[in-house]
Amino acid sequence: MGPACAGREPAERIAIVAGMEVSVIIPTFGRPRQIVECVRRLASQTLDACEVLVGIDGGRDAPDESGAIESALRGVWRRGEGLQIERCPKVGLAAVRNALLPRARGRIMVSLNDDVLPEPDLLAQHAGAHTAGAPPVVVVGHSPWLVQAPDRLFDRLIRETSMVFFYDQMEARLASGEVGPDHDWGFRHCWGLNFSPLRLVREVGGFTVYPATYGYEDNEMAFRLHARFGTPVVYRPRAVAGHDHRMEPEGYLAREYKLGYAALGFARASPECSAAMFGRDVASEAELAYSRAFVERERGLAARVRAVFCELAQLPSDAVPGREHPAGAAVIQALYQQHLLLKRWEWRRGLVDGAEVSG
Repeated sequence: MGPACAGREPAERIAIVAGMEVSVIIPTFGRPRQIVECVRRLASQTLDACEVLVGIDGGRDAPDESGAIESALRGVWRRGEGLQIERCPKVGLAAVRNALLPRARGRIMVSLNDDVLPEPDLLAQHAGAHTAGAPPVVVVGHSPWLVQAPDRLFDRLIRETSMVFFYDQMEARLASGEVGPDHDWGFRHCWGLNFSPLRLVREVGGFTVYPATYGYEDNEMAFRLHARFGTPVVYRPRAVAGHDHRMEPEGYLAREYKLGYAALGFARASPECSAAMFGRDVASEAELAYSRAFVERERGLAARVRAVFCELAQLPSDAVPGREHPAGAAVIQALYQQHLLLKRWEWRRGLVDGAEVSG
């Protein structure tokens, strides 16, 4: 069956296949429609010298479902032998990526999520950003949230603010001329749904697998690559793979809770990166004591903010004027600022619960 899909795989050295430019690595779990459409689009890339490696997280435990996914993937892939599929036990995204790394034969590794829709030149854009002979870089592409029907005010908040990613800030700074195209955005701007770190990821031992399998492994990878090779994180907005993911308010808050829950294991396993990420030791007794007090003190206010926040999914997107209208932009930013206490409350609640479980 191939690699064990558990923990960090050794940094095996395999020969780069002559002419193989890009290896795409995609872990997938519970999104059969999305992964099939993702691979369908990868089969139509303008870059011919590419291969796609898909790891089905939990695929060994559900042979019927994973078999159906594999059959569908092979049905949409029409580029010869360039598709590899690995069925893994349920181990999380980082461990699945590690299991696929030894199979990658390209000069460049591109990491995608299973719910992105690559534009035809996505891989060519990534390949072109890694100029032969130039110092190595980590390339982050653009994965804008796709507009879903019916479009809601909550969806606009996700798309137009930094609730999840920071594309709005990056685009604004580039448009104003504050930074240039080769600006180093730093490891916090490295997101696994659309980035390429060359093959240097193998040189640092693959992705770190944390006790809680959601969160931080992409940022930490960029942090280690910079520490080892001095690689900047550069943004290439023309490397587009739209994000086909509708997020609900409760799902968004659950994500913040999971990030808080995972933060303790992240801080203990990667203390230098964690300290750079948060600006403090989130695993310290002082931080945990503050978080416990914060969760209790702000519980009532968080509940009131939650009630209003969740109602945003019931309002149409045009309840607030568009971004081109000064009032529209101001209202969107005000709604973003209003929810931050709730966001922080969920994160700290996750941190507290994680500490209680791990001891």
